[in-house]
Amino acid sequence: QVQLVESGGGLVQAGESLTLSCSVSHNIFRDYMMGWYRERELVASISAGGTDNYADSVKGRFRITRDNVRNTMYLQMDSLKPEDSGVYYCNTRPVFWPWSKGTQVTVSS
Repeated sequence: QVQLVESGGGLVQAGESLTLSCSVSHNIFRDYMMGWYRERELVASISAGGTDNYADSVKGRFRITRDNVRNTMYLQMDSLKPEDSGVYYCNTRPVFWPWSKGTQVTVSS
């Protein structure tokens, strides 16, 4: 069974940055469109080939990337706002795999 491990969350002030990582336990990662979700709401997605898309609320501030050799996906989050706070999860898009624990992001004003 595929396992997902999110990391990189934390407590930051508004305007600061964080980078989240998602490690996937199986090479099948490279075949799937992947996404970052905040409280189960899609924030950003990236195709197997690297085409990215973003929710309007994060466009221009977040950047999703993937490393198909390391089976890892990233979310660079800049100019963070308090409304970006929440638990961030990674999964396929649409969701196929069991949800992991996620990583908590808290942005203080």
